[in-house]
Amino acid sequence: MVTVRRSLWHEPRPADAPPIGRLDWLLVGVFAAATVVECIVAPGSPWRPLVVVLALALMPALLWRRSRPLTAALVGWGVAGLLSILQLTAHAGDLGRYCMPVVLILLYSLVRWGSGREIVAGTAFVTVVVALGMYASSAGWADVFGGTVLVLLLIALAVVFRYRADLWHRQQREIRNQERVSLARELHDIVAHHVSAIAVQAQAGRVVAAVQPEKAAEVLAAIESEASRTLAEMRSMVRVLREDETVAYAPQPGVADLPALARADATPTVEVSLDGSSTRLARPVDAALYRLAQESLTNAVRHARSATRVGIDVRRDGDTVRLRVSDDGQTEPGPVPEPGFGLLGMAERAELLGGSLCAGPGPAGGWVVEAVLPVETPA
Repeated sequence: MVTVRRSLWHEPRPADAPPIGRLDWLLVGVFAAATVVECIVAPGSPWRPLVVVLALALMPALLWRRSRPLTAALVGWGVAGLLSILQLTAHAGDLGRYCMPVVLILLYSLVRWGSGREIVAGTAFVTVVVALGMYASSAGWADVFGGTVLVLLLIALAVVFRYRADLWHRQQREIRNQERVSLARELHDIVAHHVSAIAVQAQAGRVVAAVQPEKAAEVLAAIESEASRTLAEMRSMVRVLREDETVAYAPQPGVADLPALARADATPTVEVSLDGSSTRLARPVDAALYRLAQESLTNAVRHARSATRVGIDVRRDGDTVRLRVSDDGQTEPGPVPEPGFGLLGMAERAELLGGSLCAGPGPAGGWVVEAVLPVETPA
């Protein structure tokens, strides 16, 4: 097994850098105007026109500060280094490098949006330029201390904002992962429901084909329709599970969609009864109630012996909502059989929402599935 260790050197650039927009151009304009005003107001120097031109020429580097932070920082601090070399060789005195505050923004951008390698290379270059500038200006200990503190504060500020952005992205990934787990459970329930229906139709088809061969075509058509619906729902759910694919999301069915399960022209008949207040539920609870009722109905149609009626009843009771699915089929005497994977999955779904589910023979015969869920999902 190969262990991959991430370090600052291999850390990729954060993906939260937006493209160039109007605010970037506004920032360039503000810094350019401030630079011109500051250089005009400050004491004059023979080299001042050159410094003003170089400072204005650096303004477009602000547009690259997020997409190409290392390039922008190297250009900006490279110009600052050239001014320090000019100051040393020409003995020009103070060149007015305070007219170039843009280099501080470029340093912040390098640490905020640069990759690990870019940060290491860029900060090393900036350290050399800062040291050269302090040496060229014969700065005292107070100036050295003040300049060092300023640079370190900018780096610390960039690290804080970088960490906050990375934390936000991790939280978003965790939320997406939780949603994918929920969708995977939903996919399991959908497949189990439709495959059970297909199995029921196939079993009925064997009987019909032997007694009424002309009805076999209708059974095969029903199986084909159910299989097509299953495949379509599976494809829809799998598209949602894919991370990088944009899909059109559709609302999940809920309690309000339960009346669509009712039927009076087949055996057993299905009756749905809803309490009016049960439609104002949290979305996870609403979707879970529908899936629990759908799975319970499938189990009743498939397993209930001689059942003529299946009832689905949803009622609001204070801060909880109660789902009851019952049939009038015949139950075999003896101990209650061990629950299958379907019932275990239904119980797990209810427990994840802070509720409970029980299933067993009813007091008047038949089979009863009863789920109690909170109206609001737990925090």
